Amino acid sequence: MTDEAPSAARTPGRLRPGGRTARTRDAVLRAVIDELNDNGYTGATVERVAERAGVAKTTIYRRWGSLDGLLADLMAEYAAREIPVPDEGDLDGDLHVLAGRVVGSLRVPALRAAFGRMVTEAAANPAAREVLARFVAGRLATMSVIIDRAIARGQLPPHTDAVGVLGTVTAIVYYRVYVLGEQVSQAIADSAAATALAAARAGVHSGPPPA
Repeated sequence: MTDEAPSAARTPGRLRPGGRTARTRDAVLRAVIDELNDNGYTGATVERVAERAGVAKTTIYRRWGSLDGLLADLMAEYAAREIPVPDEGDLDGDLHVLAGRVVGSLRVPALRAAFGRMVTEAAANPAAREVLARFVAGRLATMSVIIDRAIARGQLPPHTDAVGVLGTVTAIVYYRVYVLGEQVSQAIADSAAATALAAARAGVHSGPPPA
């Protein structure tokens, strides 16, 4: 990706507190998606994102440090909007809805490409790895209530590891899309949900009670 400010030394995705309005964030989010759709990850520039959003280029550098930092942060915001916590009344329904929403978020070509790029960069770039790990950890923490509810209903063994169950869903989806190169489909979502459900019910992710 081109056009990073030489002085941008802060970790990608770590934002300055305060000074942002919802309108600015929404405009920049739309601008990033449009820019990636039109020019791809490597061709995207801060100048064009700023122009599309109607903000100064310095605003993006000051608040996000770089286009990578902006992209990582807005991916997290988009995921929070598009993948709300399901509440279907049972674990099977929750996992299927969750998997479907994860797959649905990858139907946006720019977001699918952007997330894939972050995965690739994370393999060799510690800063990108930190951003990706923070993003994934945040999403799993938000969704862990699904497992808490299932335990309370008696649908899962006590002390089931929420991260293990929910991570199975996302790992299968991302593996099949990004590693195997399969087309995004509902079949992937159904498979991911069914596999995670079977493993959870079998106690695969259940450990001893905490000390």
